[in-house]
Amino acid sequence: MAAPALAVSDRDGQLRGEGVAGLYRDGRRVLARCLLTVAGAEPVAVQAVMLGADRVRFVAVAGSAAGRGPDPAVTVERLRTAGGVERITVTNAGSRPIRLPVEIVLGTDLAALAAVAAGGAGSVVSCTVSGAGLRWTDGERAVLTTARPVPDEVFAATGALVWRLDLPAGGARTVELRTGPVPVSGAVGRIPPLPARLPALWPAAELEADDARAGALLRTSLDDLQSLLLRDPAHPADLHLAAGAPWRLAGVPPDALWAARMLLPFGTRLAAGTLRTLARAQDPGGGIPGPARDAGPHQPPLSCAVEAVPLFVTVLAEAWRWGLPAREVETLLPAAERCLVWLDRAMGTPGTGGLVADPVLGGPLRAEVQAHAHRAALHGADLLEAFGRPAGEWWRERAAELRVEFRRRFRAEEPGGGRLAVACTAEGGVLGMPTSALAHLLDTGLGAGGEAAPGLLDAEWTVRLARLLGAPGLDSGWGLRTLAAGAPGFSAFGHRSGAVRVHETAVAVAGLAAAGYEDAAATLLTGTLDAAAAFGMRVPEIYAGEQRAVGRVPCPHPMACRPAALAAGGAVHLLAALAGVRPDVPGGSVALRPLAGTPAGAVRVSGMQVAGAPFAVRIGRLGTAMVEEAAPGLRLGA
Repeated sequence: MAAPALAVSDRDGQLRGEGVAGLYRDGRRVLARCLLTVAGAEPVAVQAVMLGADRVRFVAVAGSAAGRGPDPAVTVERLRTAGGVERITVTNAGSRPIRLPVEIVLGTDLAALAAVAAGGAGSVVSCTVSGAGLRWTDGERAVLTTARPVPDEVFAATGALVWRLDLPAGGARTVELRTGPVPVSGAVGRIPPLPARLPALWPAAELEADDARAGALLRTSLDDLQSLLLRDPAHPADLHLAAGAPWRLAGVPPDALWAARMLLPFGTRLAAGTLRTLARAQDPGGGIPGPARDAGPHQPPLSCAVEAVPLFVTVLAEAWRWGLPAREVETLLPAAERCLVWLDRAMGTPGTGGLVADPVLGGPLRAEVQAHAHRAALHGADLLEAFGRPAGEWWRERAAELRVEFRRRFRAEEPGGGRLAVACTAEGGVLGMPTSALAHLLDTGLGAGGEAAPGLLDAEWTVRLARLLGAPGLDSGWGLRTLAAGAPGFSAFGHRSGAVRVHETAVAVAGLAAAGYEDAAATLLTGTLDAAAAFGMRVPEIYAGEQRAVGRVPCPHPMACRPAALAAGGAVHLLAALAGVRPDVPGGSVALRPLAGTPAGAVRVSGMQVAGAPFAVRIGRLGTAMVEEAAPGLRLGA
């Protein structure tokens, strides 16, 4: 993955023109077929290893006359990058020279990624010989593959490139292919390269722990996030994240905002770029356009704006707490104020009592939406007061009114006690089934002095929610299910009806830790770390919410993005909870609230950024915290 390019194949590295396999650029499949044979047969796959988010190494062996006994004499290594470069090295480990015919059959349908995602594909496009390679065009777009060294034979009818490689004993030969879009008309020239890989946003980020998996998960997640970075062509300094590969290789506002928020411990640049990009896309009424989001079998789809608009305010406020310079905050304040105007209209809808309906007038009142709106109201008040804008106190009053109304209406009465409602209607009906979305009620945000702001729940209902999140119905043993097992409509593979979403598990872990329920937080964190290990530390967007059992491993969802901004960002948020760094740069302080019980053992996190300066912290096995590096003048709070 190297946005806006990606490559998808089976573990043998072959592209057979089937399914979703292929090389993609800018949402278009530029190569659907790349089938390698050596001495007339496909090599036998031995290993496939990710060398980074943007490159992979395939190793295979091939039969030849040089082989003696059980040991293969010919090995084939394929190094493939998402950007369209593949180097194929054939090595003769035998004791005598050999001549090997090597053939690569290429082809494409130039299909749109959206069509491939829906199970469709285009017709195979015919090709022509072009210099030392092949060229395809459908009249609207064209693709070129160049080869080095020049093939001995090129067959346009079959799309085949053929070499006869002379390999001395112990010798090797390399073939390089480069594939990419070219102009449809005029001189073909060279394949335009992808934009240079962006410098690493988090080069110094490192986590060392007794449990080595924690550090591996951080490294892999940050590498995945780096590969998903997009830049606004008109404003190349402003970076934001694509939602995920292969299906959502574009910006989705809530995903981009959530991931930027979860990456704040390692710097504010991504948050600032994301906010500026979305501010330019904001409509005059304050809305932030985006696709609808699945809400499961019991509720209509979620509105992207209802999630993104309040989250915009929160990300700006928390970036400011982490050290986003005041001048950058001030340039974004007008967009945040438009978000608050939008939120005010939503809270003023008749019949809702100051709550926010989603997705439209008359739609359900969802608990998670009220949590987003309440947090934004308080964060908006912080920003308005700090920068001398009016209405700060008014927004605090609106938040207080929302708390009262929420506590009155969001409870489902049942025999033996009440339960938090996941949603209610304007007429007073409630939906009481347990879902992971309730974890957002514990996410009260970063406030002054590193303190948590008031939440929608009182102490009694916080206890009830903590028990619910730690119970087997929601906790699969590998993270939180989106719907409790046994509830009507439960499906282990359901995006909002039972599968595990890493970012909501991370929200739960951070919220439980902040509320003092550290055993439940540690259990969820450890379970998610175990799941991540089963996925090679590259956590998918969602995975099946089957119950953990001896001998089982978590089951991947067949349509999940991997990498995904929400999953990788959630993994970072999960690990950041180990250190519990809560800064208030405008107030000149930083508090440490490490997760007690140290589920990963002793931990050292370095490469963080607070007030634009390096920040490092060490957590001992007994939960003691020590700052090792910080900006001058920051006061350390408890």
